[in-house]
Amino acid sequence: MQKMITILGPTASGKTPLAAALAKRIDGEIISADSRQVYRRMDIGTGKDLADYTTLVDGSPVNIPYHLIDICEPGTKYNLFQYQQDFFDAYNNIIGRGKTPILCGGTGLYIEAVLKGYQLSPVPQNPELRVRLEGKSLEELTEMLRELKQKNGSVMHNTTDVDTAQRAIRAIEIEMEQQNYPLTTHLSPLSSLIIGVNIDRELRREKITRRLKARLDEGMVDEVRGLLAEGIPAEDLIYYGLEYKYLTEYIIGKLTYDEMYRQLEIAIHQFAKRQMTWFRGMERRGFTIHWIDATLPMEEKVQLILTMNSEL
Repeated sequence: MQKMITILGPTASGKTPLAAALAKRIDGEIISADSRQVYRRMDIGTGKDLADYTTLVDGSPVNIPYHLIDICEPGTKYNLFQYQQDFFDAYNNIIGRGKTPILCGGTGLYIEAVLKGYQLSPVPQNPELRVRLEGKSLEELTEMLRELKQKNGSVMHNTTDVDTAQRAIRAIEIEMEQQNYPLTTHLSPLSSLIIGVNIDRELRREKITRRLKARLDEGMVDEVRGLLAEGIPAEDLIYYGLEYKYLTEYIIGKLTYDEMYRQLEIAIHQFAKRQMTWFRGMERRGFTIHWIDATLPMEEKVQLILTMNSEL
């Protein structure tokens, strides 16, 4: 069994434990499709949950191999072009060793880019454009991006991936400049069984809230403080959005703890909703996603995937 299996779903749906359980059954290896788990020392806030990649075999711990986690330093701006290159390096390595790759994550743009074989170019920063856009609100930038996408007929970005002004500016930059740079990727679409983990909206909301509280108890504030103490600029952490945006704003005194918690909780709920919007959009764009119930017993979910894979 070497054909790739993709496991996607919104945050808190249980994708990673399912991917690890499947990998254990089929001797597979996991390729992460998460735009923030690439950063080292950003562990709690990105929900790496690395313990999920360790399983017991005959009473002894065995590590499930994973790829594209902890591959670059905080403060850098990893992008879709880099992800494509790194993904195919990992994919070819796994296939070359006779293992089955399991693509797992919630960053829909990353997943779609490798499955469809998006032709990309490495667009550099445009300082003049950045000066022109500086000071515009996220709402204004989002509208600019929407109009550009409509004009270009592009599906490259949606608000899942542009929840801060800096990210919106980068998305606009890419939409405006991509045609001016030569394509350096010539990729074919990848065949994959795509599994979606379907979680009831209310259960998802409950899990998100419970998980946020747990991560704060586990030291998420101290994690962000430590990154700032390393000398990583606050604006670079804010760029990453969600936990790093709101916790940084709390630490630097822009928000109270209660404001941080309330705004972050709302933002994560909105993020999960946007993820589902992206996945539904993938279906409209021709992808077949086989949705399975998140609440089924783990063994039953794994068996369902194996049965579907054998029938293809």
